[in-house]
Amino acid sequence: MIRRARLLTVLSMLLAGAIGVIGSTQTWISVALADGASEPLLVAGADALPILTPLSLAALALGAAISITGIVLRYLFGVLSIAIGAILGVLTAQIAVAAPVSSFAGAVTDATGIGGTDAVAALVSSVTATPWPGITLVAQVVLVLAGVFTLVTARRWRGSADRRYQTASAAAGGDGSRPHDAIDSWDDLSRGDDPTA
Repeated sequence: MIRRARLLTVLSMLLAGAIGVIGSTQTWISVALADGASEPLLVAGADALPILTPLSLAALALGAAISITGIVLRYLFGVLSIAIGAILGVLTAQIAVAAPVSSFAGAVTDATGIGGTDAVAALVSSVTATPWPGITLVAQVVLVLAGVFTLVTARRWRGSADRRYQTASAAAGGDGSRPHDAIDSWDDLSRGDDPTA
């Protein structure tokens, strides 16, 4: 499990961020007006929760970047993913359980021209949440768990720089007794050493 900790963390963060972005474009709330309108107002996730898209994009960026960072940034990214997941999780849960008037007030105001929380609440006869707030809530829980998993396992991840910049002789366990050739000179340049000195 620890050998695959980085992969599991990256995939979890990318999945949670992608579901958040996709969920922001889907219908979250269906609002029926009391005036007897035949078509209910459909409220997208980005309209119901305006910070959903930017924070979901941030989760995607965290997932992409955490695979190439050092130990300090792994811990920072773990904390950030917990914070993003917790904020979005709490706000999404409020909409999933009982949609507050603020989550659909903009759509009702755009459709009717009537603003104000009390006036909008008086215009609405029923509010129905779709499955998307619940799906997004599960994604945010996954993001929080990925952040906690990162904090627990980050120290044990193998460093990417440890493998990439080994010379052939160091990787093979050589003692450096063979002659210095052109490839070794390129390796010296890659490390920042001057092979002509």
